[in-house]
Parts: sequence; structure tokens; C-alpha cells
Amino acid sequence: MKRYLKYILAVPSLAALALSGQTIAVSDDVALSGKKLDQQMDRRAQQTLAEGRETFRFDTFGDEAFWGDTLKLHEAVKGAPLGGVGPGVSPKTALAVGLKIDVDALPGKLVDDLKGGRVNLDDPAVTVELLRLNAVIGVTGFFDGGRDLRSVGIQCALCHTAVDNSLAPGIGHRLDGWANRDLNVGAIINLSPDLSAVAALLQVDEATVRQVVTAWGPGKFDAALFLDGKGFRPDGKTAATLIPPVFGLAGVNLHTWTGWGSVPHWNAFVANLEMHGKGTFYDPRLNDPVQFPVAARAGFGDVRSNPDLISPKLPALHFYQLAIPAPAAPTGSFNAAAAASGKQIFENKAGCASCHVPPTFTEPGWNMHTPAEIGIDDFQANRAPDRRYRTAPLKGLWTHTTGGFYHDGRFATLGAVVDHYNAHFGLGLTGQEKIELVEYLKSL
Repeated sequence: MKRYLKYILAVPSLAALALSGQTIAVSDDVALSGKKLDQQMDRRAQQTLAEGRETFRFDTFGDEAFWGDTLKLHEAVKGAPLGGVGPGVSPKTALAVGLKIDVDALPGKLVDDLKGGRVNLDDPAVTVELLRLNAVIGVTGFFDGGRDLRSVGIQCALCHTAVDNSLAPGIGHRLDGWANRDLNVGAIINLSPDLSAVAALLQVDEATVRQVVTAWGPGKFDAALFLDGKGFRPDGKTAATLIPPVFGLAGVNLHTWTGWGSVPHWNAFVANLEMHGKGTFYDPRLNDPVQFPVAARAGFGDVRSNPDLISPKLPALHFYQLAIPAPAAPTGSFNAAAAASGKQIFENKAGCASCHVPPTFTEPGWNMHTPAEIGIDDFQANRAPDRRYRTAPLKGLWTHTTGGFYHDGRFATLGAVVDHYNAHFGLGLTGQEKIELVEYLKSL
């Protein structure tokens, strides 16, 4: 104790320095205190939030070099009449494959014309004009001086934003963070006139690539395809998984169905390896040639681009994602009395809360479980480093019921999920208790 006191007394305190008239050189940021510091933090939070929102909605990270220059997707959008290839992509086709239109980006006259049925939704030229208006959510068109569409890029919002359908199905106000379970990513990729780069990466022919991505169907994407080259499960079903929501992530640790890493880890992963933007990404786990033969061969464990268009955007993007709240269930969408009883079952008899811990409804910490623990096969788990499945957060569950539940949609309804756990864990729930538990899940 004397030794510690001697050390403490030997170091002048701030108070002693102040009394002696000495000053400490500090930056303006550090010198701020009290209300001034709070005000500065508030300003920075708002600025960072705005920057993150802009990145989430509009930043391509330079990926137009892949989607446009390499895959030539813009040529398929334009069609032969506009200097591209094929019939072109009309608004009707775009909406059919799940693309969404931001009504707030449309001029008032165009909104009126859409309401009055005076817009030709079978004309690819209208799609090009929507791109010019930056109204196609998650897709950016790049135009030359002659107003010709010369390339396209994609953003985070492509998969993780829906609309409220306020003007028409697929056209409305943005719902950032929602899983776009209408989006048929595979069908969009299949529109590309040139998939040779993807075929070369996977070391297969283009016909095989088109077969694999076409099998994904609406609401699914296979982020592991570029890592292990596995297009189908052993049972012949697509290896793609459901697009997850990205709201309600504050306080949630590992991200994705199989817990690849934190939210910023996955942001960097997707921006570099899936969107094919230009940035930096480091994850030496991808150097394993047995588990990740494609990634190891392509050097995806250590990606470096100069300039780096991704890394500077990650902090604000993360901040914005953590700020997106899980939407509350609409009034009347569940039986409130049954949900109240279901809450007690969730927390007590069924024991759901032991893993889905409120208020994040996942475990604080390492929220991972083996396939055997949750009673399912290990195919998708084995495509990730930890070979486990993450405890999925449950808030806003009602927004992503389309496509089924679990990572691959294997359970068509919440009732089927409850039946699975009731059998796997021997919970002994009655028919009424299962109904009440489902109503509670719908209320989250």
C-alpha cells in the first residue's frame, strides 16, 4: 500500500496543477465539458447518422465496375432499342423481380401520371428514366454526357430496404432495414449478358452459373457461393439463404444466420466480396482451401484496393444501422390477450427467453449454437468458420414472414417453428399454448 501511495503522491493531481498556475495543453475537443460537450456529441451523432444513411441508401463503393463494366447489366436494362441487348427491363419486369421504387424521388407530375395510368410500364426507357431520377432503390445508374446509361451499381438498400406500397405494389416510401423478401437477386443476375467473370471465379461454365442463381428464387441470396462454390444442398435444394432484416441490431453481437462476425465485419465482407466494391477486407479464415476453396484461390482473405472506397464509410454505416429500430407490430395484427399469455410461456414453460434474451431477443455475448443443439442439419453451418447457427433476434419478426423461417425458410409458418422446438426439446406444450406462443412472436 505504501508503494502505491508513494506513486500516487509523486504524480501531481489536476487540482494541484491548477493551484500552482500550471496548464495542460489539450485539444479543443478535450477542453469541452458539460453541456458544450453534450452539444458537440449530439451534433456529431446527427452528422454521422446522416452520413450513414447516405451510404446505406446510395453508396456503390465503386461496384459499378463489376455490375456494369464486367457483367454489363446496364445493357440488359436498356435493351436493344436503346443500344443495349435483348428486350430490355421494363418497370413491370423490374417490379416483378422485386425491385422497389422510392416515391419520394419521383417528380409530382410523374406520380400523377402513374396514378392516372398514363405511364407505359412495359417500356424499358421508363426504367432508364427512373434510374436517372435515382428512384430505383438499391440501384444507381451512371450516365454519360449524352444521357446514355453507361453503367449500374448497387447499394446496401437493394436487399435491405422495402417500401410501404403507398402508391402501388412495389412503389412507396422507403422502409430501411427491412428484408426485401420479394427481391429475386438470382433473376437479376441472370439478366446479365456476360457472366464469364463469375464462371471463371467458380471454375464452371456460364450455363451452370445461370442454373445456380436462377434456383435461388425470391428473397434469397447465397453469400457463401463465392467462398465455397456450393450451389446446392445435398438434398438438391438451393444453397441460398433468406435475406435477413438489418434493423434492431443495437446490442446484437454476431451477425448473419451463421454468425460470421460483427455488423461492421459483415458490412466490409459484403461491400468487398459480394457487392464487389473497391476497399479493404481482411479475414484469414478464408484462406482455408478445404472449407473455402473459391475464396482461398481468389485471395479473398486479404483484399486491398487503392483508393479504398469502403473502409472510410464503415463507421457511419454501422452507426446508422444500429439506429434503425425494429418496427412495432401493427395494431390488430395479433391477438393481444393471447400474446400476453404467450409471453409467459415464452419466458417460463417453453424457455425461449434463455436464448432469445429480451430486449435484443438473442444472447448477449457469443450467441451461437451447434446444429445438434437446435435439432437441424449442419449444411449451412459448415459453410461458416464457427460451424454453428446464430440465435436470430426476434424483434420485428412480423415484417419478414414471407419465405418462411430459419435461414433457409424450411419452416413455412411460426406454428411450424414452435412445433419443431416443442418436439426437439420435449416442451409438452398444449395446442392452446402453442397458439398463444405464436401470437406473442407476432407481437414482437
